[in-house]
Amino acid sequence: MTSFDTSPSLGVWRALLALAVVFVMLTTTGWTALRNHRSDAPLQRSLSAWERGRLDGHRLPDPDTAPGRLAAFFASLTDGQRVQLARRYPLAVGNMNGAPVGLRYRANRIALDQARKVERERMRDSRLSPAGQHEAGRRMHRFASLMRADRHILAFDPDGAGRAAEVFGDLDRAERVSVVVPGVDTDLLTFQRTNRRYAAPVGMAKSLYAAERAASASTRTAVIAWADYTAPAGLGMESATAMRAEDGAVRLNALVRALPGKAPVSLFCHSYGSVVCGVAAHGLPGRVSDIAVAGSPGMRVTNAAQLRTSARVWAMRDADDWIQDVPYMEFGGFGHGADPVSAAFGARVLSARGARGHAGYFVPGTGSLANFAEIGVGAYRAVDCADDAGMCRVGLSGTSAAGRA
Repeated sequence: MTSFDTSPSLGVWRALLALAVVFVMLTTTGWTALRNHRSDAPLQRSLSAWERGRLDGHRLPDPDTAPGRLAAFFASLTDGQRVQLARRYPLAVGNMNGAPVGLRYRANRIALDQARKVERERMRDSRLSPAGQHEAGRRMHRFASLMRADRHILAFDPDGAGRAAEVFGDLDRAERVSVVVPGVDTDLLTFQRTNRRYAAPVGMAKSLYAAERAASASTRTAVIAWADYTAPAGLGMESATAMRAEDGAVRLNALVRALPGKAPVSLFCHSYGSVVCGVAAHGLPGRVSDIAVAGSPGMRVTNAAQLRTSARVWAMRDADDWIQDVPYMEFGGFGHGADPVSAAFGARVLSARGARGHAGYFVPGTGSLANFAEIGVGAYRAVDCADDAGMCRVGLSGTSAAGRA
């Protein structure tokens, strides 16, 4: 629910949950099933071409092969061969878990340029309405911005509302990696914003990266703005269920398992993004050391133990955040479970001082961002708890940036 700064009507939420009873009786989970990628979608076309492709007469590996095996394949190639593949199959390589990070950046820059040219033509397409031409123009400018040489796009899919992920810092050399998982209404056009910049994934990640560097200049960190899942659109049935979160959890798990190196990974999950992280938690690899949620509507469990993760679980919520008015319950697939900041949930509850509402957790100068940064660099004893007794620090020791405390 990233884009909502003011409280929606509480009656809307209550009505949605009341309707859940009717929908559970009349429907099955099939009605909300995610559609498979269309065969004519750009990414699917690129993957299909890869599957038919050859390099020096040899078949290319299955793009769904384990990241480790794909990494070994790319490592066996010459620089020229890798660049050749990026140019032939830019979307496939740019989104391929296991491909070298630098090669993915290069491939996605090519794919963005191709998508930009498509939108430029659509701007002049007389078959489109003026609104459609305007939308094409917005997408064209967004793609042009993303393909700048100083940007590092780890994932890009122009289909539909689109998906993307961007890296800040040196992912290959990082000693600590942070992943920002945003919520509702996240797509290519809302991936970054000029107004309310810290409510968008790019602004969140850039702000966190700067705060982590300030917290520990000697720690090499990288932060990923991860909008590489199809988020719910608006406050409706999608946002009241885990449908989008289940697909997002699969994609998040794949991302983490494909990250280079062995650096600890911290997930920072905002609003509906915390539902994604909750669903993903049990399948995440052991290198995920921390899962921190802010403005969460729930994590699809009754308590933190049910997440079945070895990661530390942190939670925060600003006193003015309207999300606290959402009924914390789950019935027949609707609602997202218990309140993560409640004592019964069992998370380490952090101060969100200065956050000012639902979209303010990553604003520079806030206590919420400072807490995220300390977690991101592994300085756990430096975090500020929501209570005066410091209960969120119980059992933690040291400030090491190179592993779990």
